[in-house]
Amino acid sequence: MSSTAELRAQLVQQDPEFGRLVEEHKSREQRLTELAGKGWLTTDEEQEVKRLKKEKLQLKDQMEARLRSHQAS
Repeated sequence: MSSTAELRAQLVQQDPEFGRLVEEHKSREQRLTELAGKGWLTTDEEQEVKRLKKEKLQLKDQMEARLRSHQAS
């Protein structure tokens, strides 16, 4: 059986939905990095950080679920 990293790489290539989830996760991570680099955040930006973290976690959960379903097959 493939390692988890190998399976993830394979799924990115073969499963368009998994690839989309990975890209969305990366996009939110990049935005969080941008916001973390600022000296201070406005109230709206603080709310955005909270929203992005929640969305990122949901995306990770969806990726893990797809990963588990492929490992079981």
